[in-house]
Amino acid sequence: MPSTAEHKENIPEHIAIIMDGNGRWAKKHGKARVFGHRSGVKSVRSVTEGAAEIGVKYLTLYAFSTENWNRPRAEVTALMQLLVSTIAKETKTLSKNNIKLQAIGDLKSLPASCFQELNKAIASTANNSGMTLNLALSYSSKWEIMEAVKELLTDVKKGKIQDDEIDEAVFKNYLCTKEIPDPELLIRTSGEHRISNFLLWQLAYSELYFTDKLWPDFRKDDLLQAIDDYNKRERRFGKTSEQIATKK
Repeated sequence: MPSTAEHKENIPEHIAIIMDGNGRWAKKHGKARVFGHRSGVKSVRSVTEGAAEIGVKYLTLYAFSTENWNRPRAEVTALMQLLVSTIAKETKTLSKNNIKLQAIGDLKSLPASCFQELNKAIASTANNSGMTLNLALSYSSKWEIMEAVKELLTDVKKGKIQDDEIDEAVFKNYLCTKEIPDPELLIRTSGEHRISNFLLWQLAYSELYFTDKLWPDFRKDDLLQAIDDYNKRERRFGKTSEQIATKK
């Protein structure tokens, strides 16, 4: 496995991860699903610290989708309790590592205790200047795009923007991720090969990396392996290989 030192150059500025497989991991170990979610926190810690160490500037983790609200109530309740306790415990560690915490999604739909703890942690780490850890909570890309369209239409009606001024750059300013660059690399664990309503607009030209490892088994070394795979690819953005080579 390549060392951390070998990843100081040519790393993605923004990595997004779909943390999948907690439930299957728990079942594999004969435990309740919430046990898998608790074990997944260790992976979050390892990957976050590893990403910050090698110089990743933005790390977005798909922590809870809008569709996850449809899971059994007991599991959702346990997940929210775990989220609150984890955020409370990890805030000091984030600041120690100079990591800023942010969140995207329908955050007001979160339980009051979770929303308050999240805002407290975001405020506490706001002045940190290292990597930004971006949690996607109660998030879905279709929700995000629909909300962006509604807000844009409102501004058009108010005369804040004209129809002929709307382009991709303008639309991006209405998305949850307007202040951060699109991910260069998306990682999904557990062997599933889909993006599950996650950052549909932002992932248009991202490199996709799928691994069979379940999220609770994913660690910093697995992140480095994904980055190695990313560095072997040629990112053309619709151009030819010759055009890319000429530009270099």
